[in-house]
Amino acid sequence: MKTDLTKILSISGQNGLYLYVSQARNGAIVEALADKKRTVFGMNSKITSLADISIYTDDEEVKLQQVFLNMKEVLGDADAPSAKSRPEELKALFEKALPTYDRDRFYVSHMKKVVEWYNFLKKYASLDFVNPEEEAEQE
Repeated sequence: MKTDLTKILSISGQNGLYLYVSQARNGAIVEALADKKRTVFGMNSKITSLADISIYTDDEEVKLQQVFLNMKEVLGDADAPSAKSRPEELKALFEKALPTYDRDRFYVSHMKKVVEWYNFLKKYASLDFVNPEEEAEQE
């Protein structure tokens, strides 16, 4: 099954990724990808869809979905390095997956989040993504 990054959420202060289930009166109902437990997060929670995240490069911003696809191409079936890996190891991965990443604005802390999300999606969802353009055509 294809993963729709518009429905995969990162919630500030929470570990892991969540699947958007529904709108609640006072927030959003989400399901943890790891254990399938449903929770309601209120309006004051900082909720971000992975589809809305981009990474700075020297000449543009690249959507996270494209970065994941580039990482998959570089890594093959292997997992990405752990978020606890040495900074040099993370930088080496992004040198291959996104050679033009902006060294002044894309920090090691961001790289850690991206590899964490990549490994999470690989384990609990799929790295085969829904293409937003294809989705619009089908409607």
